[in-house]
Amino acid sequence: MKKALKLLLALLVSVSLVACSSSSSTEETSAPNETETTEETTSASGECPVTIGLVTDMGGVDDKSFNQSAWEGVQRFAEDNGLQDCVSYLQSTSEADYVPNLSTFADEGKDLIIAVGYLFHDAMTEVSANYPDTKFLLVDDVVEAENVESATFNAEQGSFLVGVAAGLTATENGSKTVGFMGGMEGPVIGSFQAGYEQGVLTVCPDCKIYVDYADSYSDDAKGQQLAAKQYDLGATVIYQSAGNAGNGVIKEAKERGDVWAIGVDKDQYEDGMKDDGTSIILTSMLKRVDSAAYSACEDLLNGTFEAGTKVFNLSNEGVAAELTSGRNLSDDVIAQINDFAQQIQNGEIEVSAEATIANGSSN
Repeated sequence: MKKALKLLLALLVSVSLVACSSSSSTEETSAPNETETTEETTSASGECPVTIGLVTDMGGVDDKSFNQSAWEGVQRFAEDNGLQDCVSYLQSTSEADYVPNLSTFADEGKDLIIAVGYLFHDAMTEVSANYPDTKFLLVDDVVEAENVESATFNAEQGSFLVGVAAGLTATENGSKTVGFMGGMEGPVIGSFQAGYEQGVLTVCPDCKIYVDYADSYSDDAKGQQLAAKQYDLGATVIYQSAGNAGNGVIKEAKERGDVWAIGVDKDQYEDGMKDDGTSIILTSMLKRVDSAAYSACEDLLNGTFEAGTKVFNLSNEGVAAELTSGRNLSDDVIAQINDFAQQIQNGEIEVSAEATIANGSSN
């Protein structure tokens, strides 16, 4: 009897241990399953169907201009496709950074590398040849290679329209004096100046236009200094196309409070806000670098990326004037600008990309 009792107790203990063991095993299996789900989500993001790297010019990714616009296009693409962990950027502080930054992304195996600005031309030529299996997008210049897409813009068209806004405003306020401040001299920024000159003089033939270049896309102090010079000479509107250096123009206009600045690349209305809730940004010339970046990323994802040159202009909304009603342009001025835009698209007005006023002078 005692022997039978011992056997029964042993059997109960054994069953109890098996039950505990089974319970413990279930808990241990459950935890890894939860972790595995998380890892699968991260892995899907980490493996990435495509990986994209953007290299900024010297203005930096937060220049409130073309670098920032390009990065915003990449971010928008990533958000639309759930690929936020698949995009990244490197910032350049000098031209010496261009080749190393592009090469770093290529060595990491990025599927598409975006270089923002015409100053990347030589670096893109070199690096794209070194990495023939990597796809590249060059903004604002052309490199003819089988793995490079080049995005160019008819900036003179959009600049003509903001020139119309400046000329009409200078006529209305009686100053008949405006200014242009560029980053670095050359055909790209020269096209901004050229269109602006033509737009101003079309509606205000006797307007004076001052032109200065900061010889920089990052020196906002120099930009402010040049803006102060032009405002002191009587300019009541200054159009800036100089990346972060152009933000100095906006700063000077805000400090004065009774003059206008024209934004560039993206809508800079908010950047010109004063304490009283009004903005010194008359309008902005929208250069859709974000659209160019988005388009290249989307083509990459869809397997339709092609080397060659894409031109962005008024007809495909690659450039435009910012014309939100209720801001600083009257509905009548907006209507006139829209009419000029239509004439350009119809071929009735041909806007030259060749500037005529020399740096440091006026017409």
